Amino acid sequence: MKALLLGLIFLLELALLAAAGLCWGFTLDAGWPVRLLAGLGAPLVIAVVWGVFCSPRATVALPAPAKLGVQAACFLSGGVLLALAGHPLPGAALVLLWAVDKAVLIRSGNPI
Repeated sequence: MKALLLGLIFLLELALLAAAGLCWGFTLDAGWPVRLLAGLGAPLVIAVVWGVFCSPRATVALPAPAKLGVQAACFLSGGVLLALAGHPLPGAALVLLWAVDKAVLIRSGNPI
């Protein structure tokens, strides 16, 4: 069960990056340079924040509550970007699935 939940978290992280780049950045009603910058920049910013603060090999070790807060902020950002791109239900589903999966993992004793 734990492996399934961890696999789902990984897939949700990939969906988060896709939401930021493909669903929001590249679909902006703006010129090509702005869409390119947003489509590549938004997932890059999220990936860097995740890598620095949330990954298992994070360069900045945060206490568990702060790490959970950064993770929640990343997923909330992805949900908002999906909603801004005209996909509010998938945005809400992304955040809700992450929250439920993370809560079950934490409840089962998995470290944040």
